[in-house]
Amino acid sequence: MTTFELASALITLAALLAWVNHRYVRLPPTIGVMVLSMLFSLVLVGIEGFGLGASEHVQRLMLDVDFSGTLLNGMLGALLFAGALHLNLNDLREKKLAISVLATVGVLLSTAVVGAGALLIFRGLGLDVPIVYCFLFGALISPTDPIAVGAILKTAGVSDSLQVKISGESLFNDGVGVVLFILILEVATGGSGHGSEAGGSQGLMAILNLVAVEVGGGLLFGFVVGWLVYRLLSSVDNYQVEVLLTLAIATGGYSLAHALHVSGPLAMVVAGLLIGNHGRVFAMSPEVVEHMYGFWELVDELLNAVLFVFIGLEVLVLDLNTPVLVAGLAAIPLVLLARFASVGLPVSLIRRFVAFSPHAVKILTWSGLRGGISVALALSLPPGPVRDILVTVTYVVVVFSIVVQGLTVGPAARRLAGAQS
Repeated sequence: MTTFELASALITLAALLAWVNHRYVRLPPTIGVMVLSMLFSLVLVGIEGFGLGASEHVQRLMLDVDFSGTLLNGMLGALLFAGALHLNLNDLREKKLAISVLATVGVLLSTAVVGAGALLIFRGLGLDVPIVYCFLFGALISPTDPIAVGAILKTAGVSDSLQVKISGESLFNDGVGVVLFILILEVATGGSGHGSEAGGSQGLMAILNLVAVEVGGGLLFGFVVGWLVYRLLSSVDNYQVEVLLTLAIATGGYSLAHALHVSGPLAMVVAGLLIGNHGRVFAMSPEVVEHMYGFWELVDELLNAVLFVFIGLEVLVLDLNTPVLVAGLAAIPLVLLARFASVGLPVSLIRRFVAFSPHAVKILTWSGLRGGISVALALSLPPGPVRDILVTVTYVVVVFSIVVQGLTVGPAARRLAGAQS
């Protein structure tokens, strides 16, 4: 099957499921599409006994698609750019302490808690998962997914102030989480070549250098690309050209960031913030702004629909068995507990500097959704039994997060009085 045929099949399926959801089911769009695609997968398995071979065709389709590469090296750039484009930079500045602490300290703390808890769960169920891979699971599941969070918060009824904190944190902790995942993966696979041969101090310096290049380089690269495109935008007044320039950021800029080995996600967030704020005010006419934001809203909706179809259909290629499913179910409260601790501790430390309502920690905990990025990171692990276990456990946590938390975060936020922070 060609790339065009694959894309056509996925977009067609996403469109049909989106129509069914909007016409009959009426769940939030992303949740509805994912749930329907999962039901579609189960129906295919159910009719397999009739000898139609339908599920085999879809399984082959899913195996033909490099989900991890497609998301991490393709779709993610556009989705993060679109998400950052709509954020107000002044609001982010006001919440910068809360966002920066939650996106860094919070991710590190959650990774540690999940890693330690996962070790106990896997050992208790007799699953042979090395310690380093337990913490690798902690790194891939700890960051909240900006794609899932952004899609759900649109209709969740969360206060504007708290929504800025949640959205800002999810955009930035994604980049932090990916860098942390890369570091632990280097240790797990020995890919960095440090180890005992390089010596402890040399290995530490190599890790610090990787962090500096990935994070610092990503932030700087995003600013440079955003500023260059801003200058180009300010020199023309043609919405077709200007939309194409922003599309070049999310595609060419993201690819170049990967080629330079700097954080593409962080680069897209910075570039999106610059274009969506400075560029919108000083480089775009009202007509351009209308077309620009209409275009990126459409791109965001399209990619979200395809992404959540991916997630729903992924159930067809999982290696499901009882111990691993039990591990996945046990990981759900573990991840929630880690999220509560990684939010509650930082908030208690900075509360004297930043205003939080008494229920902000509860909302931050329950709105910390996991999504396609966690699944993609799990799928990027080296092939083997450990990868199969972690992919299934990650999938169970993600499905619970999107469906259960996604459907209840709005009502929970509205019930908790004083959630305005």
